[in-house]
Amino acid sequence: MTTVSRIYRLGQFHRFESAGAQFLYLVPAGAIFAVDDAVGKLLACLASGELPHARLVADLVASGLSIADAEDLISEMFYANVIVAPEAVTEQPQELPEVFPIQTLVMNLTNQCNLSCQYCYEFGADKLATPEGKPKFMDVQTAKTSVDFLLAQSGDRRSIHITFFGGETLMNFPLLKEVVTYANEKAKQQDRHIDFSLTTNATLLTPAIVEFLSENHIGVTVSMDGPKEMHDQLRVFANGRGSYDIIEPKVRALIQNHRTRPITARVTLTSGVGDVIRIFRHLKQDLGFHEVGFAPVTSSPNQLYSIAPAGMDNMLAQFHTLADEYLEYAVRGEAHGFSNVSDTLAELCQGVNKSHPCGAGLGLLGVGPSGDIAPCHRFVDSDQHSLGHISQGIDREKQADFLRRGHIGAKYACHECWARPLCAGGCHHEAFVRYGDTGHPNLHYCDWIRDWTNKCLEVYGAIAVQNPGFLQQFAERKAS
Repeated sequence: MTTVSRIYRLGQFHRFESAGAQFLYLVPAGAIFAVDDAVGKLLACLASGELPHARLVADLVASGLSIADAEDLISEMFYANVIVAPEAVTEQPQELPEVFPIQTLVMNLTNQCNLSCQYCYEFGADKLATPEGKPKFMDVQTAKTSVDFLLAQSGDRRSIHITFFGGETLMNFPLLKEVVTYANEKAKQQDRHIDFSLTTNATLLTPAIVEFLSENHIGVTVSMDGPKEMHDQLRVFANGRGSYDIIEPKVRALIQNHRTRPITARVTLTSGVGDVIRIFRHLKQDLGFHEVGFAPVTSSPNQLYSIAPAGMDNMLAQFHTLADEYLEYAVRGEAHGFSNVSDTLAELCQGVNKSHPCGAGLGLLGVGPSGDIAPCHRFVDSDQHSLGHISQGIDREKQADFLRRGHIGAKYACHECWARPLCAGGCHHEAFVRYGDTGHPNLHYCDWIRDWTNKCLEVYGAIAVQNPGFLQQFAERKAS
């Protein structure tokens, strides 16, 4: 098709304003484009519908552009997909490779936990795990085989990652120590690096454990739901006793004495734990966590702790308040600590355009105490979602089926959504809990995601205008 015979229309984008500037979020590219006067004129010309090339040039000239500038602008915006020609052949999404190198292995060192959190996706009412007849604790041989598996399946990646998980991770701390030693030795032999992190409820932390974690540069995320009265609602021991009084001094000691990696907190929001701002203030300012991240509980809607639509709206409003604070800090060049904004900014800065909601089954796999391989830690010990065994390798047919169903191309309800480059339909685990299919888009979450993504775009745009240097820190930050 020649240029002069093209008929143009607007491409798929989301327009937003921030700090007095206009921007476009280009959906096919996952990119952000500043709108200047010339681009604004082009968008206005096509606002009413399609125009042939000659008419579009004429309208731009009538708005004050030279013919040469109009032609250059049309060409530039066409190749950026700001405008498109319906008759043009569109680029088809690339097929997934048969084998994709693993970046991260989540090792569930145990499926046991010393807490009985009511919303737990592993032990609660919505659990998918089928642990009967399987080991409760991973043994040394399975752990070493898992490390070997990661090294073998990570291709030519020079740096890879192991996350220790549970149950409660620290219930099998002796094995964790052995894994760190073994993995470091194996990686050194191959001139590679393994980064370690873990998630814990903090109940079993001791000075010796903290010293080990610090000496070995192991990142730590603490599952904690805020001040005592909120944390103790659902994060309880088997006898119903709250865990806050146990972990609060341990968390303070961890933050004070783990000096090699920032300590983060992860909050699960439920119907009874939704005071986002108060939780953030307590965890960030009172306890001193480096960053605090929030996630609404992933559960079926009939659980007592599930969040009703009004509750989700209230939480979103509080997210907006913290995002505005984040922007104020960023303009001053200061860190705020609300990781829900930081994580999204990292993805925006990297131009993320996801084929899948996350790396589950692709660049990330989970392995259970038995050695069963799962798409991620949320599916560990579930026979229905097993992708093989660590001693035999990945079942490529099952992996391919999981990835095909989870691909954004298979989620037809998402195809017209401007937020799909960052969302890609939402969490596989929540999709299964809600809809019985890991590949089903999380339709109950769509308006929430679009609103939050727009807010993060506005934060990005304002920082880009007022303190663009602040965004440089996200250039190398891992987008997950």
